[in-house]
Amino acid sequence: MTKDVGQNYYKELIDLKDVELIEAQFQSLLDVSINSVSDLEKWLQEEKNLMIKIAEAMTGHQVDFYRNTEDPEIKSTYLHDQQVIQPLLMKYEAKLNEKCCESPYFNQLDEKRYGLMRQVRESKVKLFREENIPLMVREQELCTKYSEIMGGLTVEWEGEEKPFPFIQSQLDNLDRGVREKAYYKIGSAFGQIKPDMDAIMDELIQLRHQIALNAGFENYRDYMFVAKNREYSVQDCYDFHENVEKHIIPAWNRLADVFKSKLGVDTYRPWDNTAKLMKKPPYAEVSTLMDGVSEMLGKTDPYFSERFDYMRENGLLDLGDRKGKSPGGFCTSLPVSGDTFVFANFSPSFFSLIALIHEMGHAVNGYLQFSEHGPTEDYQHRMEVAELYSHGMELLLLDKLDQFYPEEEDFHSAQREELRRAFTMLYGPLSGDLFQHWMYTNPNHTAKERDEKYFEIAKRYGLNPVDTSGLEKEIGMSWIGTLHYFEVPFYNIEYSISMLGALELLENYQKNPEQAVEAFKKGASADYNQSIAAIYKETGVNFDFSEPAVKRMGEFLEKVIQEIQ
Repeated sequence: MTKDVGQNYYKELIDLKDVELIEAQFQSLLDVSINSVSDLEKWLQEEKNLMIKIAEAMTGHQVDFYRNTEDPEIKSTYLHDQQVIQPLLMKYEAKLNEKCCESPYFNQLDEKRYGLMRQVRESKVKLFREENIPLMVREQELCTKYSEIMGGLTVEWEGEEKPFPFIQSQLDNLDRGVREKAYYKIGSAFGQIKPDMDAIMDELIQLRHQIALNAGFENYRDYMFVAKNREYSVQDCYDFHENVEKHIIPAWNRLADVFKSKLGVDTYRPWDNTAKLMKKPPYAEVSTLMDGVSEMLGKTDPYFSERFDYMRENGLLDLGDRKGKSPGGFCTSLPVSGDTFVFANFSPSFFSLIALIHEMGHAVNGYLQFSEHGPTEDYQHRMEVAELYSHGMELLLLDKLDQFYPEEEDFHSAQREELRRAFTMLYGPLSGDLFQHWMYTNPNHTAKERDEKYFEIAKRYGLNPVDTSGLEKEIGMSWIGTLHYFEVPFYNIEYSISMLGALELLENYQKNPEQAVEAFKKGASADYNQSIAAIYKETGVNFDFSEPAVKRMGEFLEKVIQEIQ
């Protein structure tokens, strides 16, 4: 089922070791004479054909590395891509963007089909500086180092060396003593790697700050808003932070009292904040996890389970935990094959079940896009859209959690836990967003100041009702466990924005399940050249994170949780 046993899950239609050949193909594109709009459209298609071949090979090599960070041959291939091919891509992408934008036919391209592409290319031309290429290569090297350290992280547990995800899964344990022990074990593990993580982050911040300065920006935050082509402003983000603090945090505090009561504890500690009330993990073997998720998907829509079963049969799922495997979970597209690959490194737990459902939302979205429009291009990937379908899939399957929790009490606990997760997705990523705003607008901060700021923001949001006394150090350094801060900066607020849309989808589902599922599929297969608001509208929800929207969806979420008996 995996590449390790001889089955390739991606296509290598181009040899990335043959640098001269790749350069020759790029140069061939640059030499093409464009004398009409149709010539330009043909040229864009030829460029796309080359780019997706390179993208699929590089994606495959990256996934191979994440699956086994300790294999020297796999690592060598991945580093070649990052150190040789990536700089080459940046160099020629800049030249291709310039050629395209300078064409007299560029602004004559059809607005509906090419409007977003034009906007993105113009932004890239504006941002590109050749002196940033080596800085970006170094940035990727540091991210690779982060993955290696986290992938190799193990913890001693009852006399055995266990992969880090196993210790994280113990935070689900019904026994409060076990949860507390796991929490301190995680803190101890983070403490051991903290000097290395601080050094990586310190260098990343300085590299990114210099990249922004080179491109003519005051800071990396402002640079990233242009690089991500965001359809909202910095001030909109700050307003969103405040709206959540005003309307979501008080509701969360009220619900925290409910969870505290069900746990039978007087004081809510961080290891209680992660506690699940189900009696045992939802599965013991990955095969059981896959069987159950297939069943849940099929009960929601036959297409969903058909895609999942196809991925399972074709080695496109890697879901178990093991040493040397990179942390976390993700779904990635293979644009030549037309497939998606789901990676997850979690031990059996409620979270690992939800993580797989979440990533299958991405996968279904990817398959629907490919079947309707062919390979999705890089400029069309907007996380505010992608996360709508992953969060949305979680909530569409909320009423089917009895597949793993057949006892009524456990089933209701599982539903409450998933809805509690929805709450955390409204405030948790926002605290991470605010943390990054601070880091990159204060690039000369110290590691101590960074930990202090993280603790302060955590207390303001998710740890608001929690007794954190004596845990300032553990909480302050816990940011090192979030790969987004290292590998995908400023990818946080999208989770919270899209969760508002997903909650509206759940509201629609409660009124008319079939209609809501069809709207999900319609939006997930919509033309991605549209605005985010237009894609949300096709899904039957609003792209709206204003104060009234935050207040309304917070009230809806609180009501749904309270209605579960």
